[in-house]
Amino acid sequence: MSIKENERDVRDYLNDILEMIEDINKFIEGMSYENLVNDKKTLYAVIRCLEVVGEAVKKIPNSIRDEHSEMPWREIAGMRNKLTHEYFGIDIETIWDTIKEDLPALKEAVSRIITG
Repeated sequence: MSIKENERDVRDYLNDILEMIEDINKFIEGMSYENLVNDKKTLYAVIRCLEVVGEAVKKIPNSIRDEHSEMPWREIAGMRNKLTHEYFGIDIETIWDTIKEDLPALKEAVSRIITG
């Protein structure tokens, strides 16, 4: 499939993901898990960025996701749904683990997709 889709280019969605990951990293720079738990403003900003990442992932065509099946696309989109619709049950430890363990791999994969 072409990297173009509708009015926005798929690269726009991929760049949205990278931008949100960069923002998250800036927001939590120098923070511990405990700091994040106690800083509502930063926590809410991080959650919003993760929601955008999940929404952007949903806009990436299946053909591109299939080419990069090593990435847990469905889980990323699922996290967005949970953050948005089940906000009362958000596990901050899961958010922290996602930031520290999963986002670096996502950033690397998205960068590879963009550079082709």
